[in-house]
Amino acid sequence: MDRKALATTSRYEALLQLLRTADTIWNASRTFFQEWDLSPSQFNVLNLLESNPEGLSQSDLGRQLITHRSNVTGLVDRLEKRGLVQRTEAAGDRRAYRVVLTKAGSALLKKILPHYYQKAARVWDGVSVGQISDLLTALDHVARNAEVVVKNQSANQEGDFF
Repeated sequence: MDRKALATTSRYEALLQLLRTADTIWNASRTFFQEWDLSPSQFNVLNLLESNPEGLSQSDLGRQLITHRSNVTGLVDRLEKRGLVQRTEAAGDRRAYRVVLTKAGSALLKKILPHYYQKAARVWDGVSVGQISDLLTALDHVARNAEVVVKNQSANQEGDFF
């Protein structure tokens, strides 16, 4: 196999492995959060709100979450129903509101986080800090390339790229 064909095959295999890994981690996290009757996306909302005590708009949540923006309203509704978050009016704009973490939400998050950090550390067993740094750099590069491919695809109206 020539170098160009090998590079193409390796890149394709790496992309497939990245997708498989993401799927495996997502499924493992769904199982992990079941103990607290949360989805990974609900946990991400709580975690984002913990680091933003003034709250976030649903638009801001949608931009920062690892989920499709159309799911944000449902996520917030379910968390609000459980008393883990609440919507508050935004100062100066009666039409807008912010989502804030409640005391119950904060308490639940504090209960989960030690277990979460322990499991997350185990996921990275055997991977050095240098390897993680290189991986982060590569993934950032791949993500930017994927955005360009999607923009070009939209402009050219081509089919799926995977």
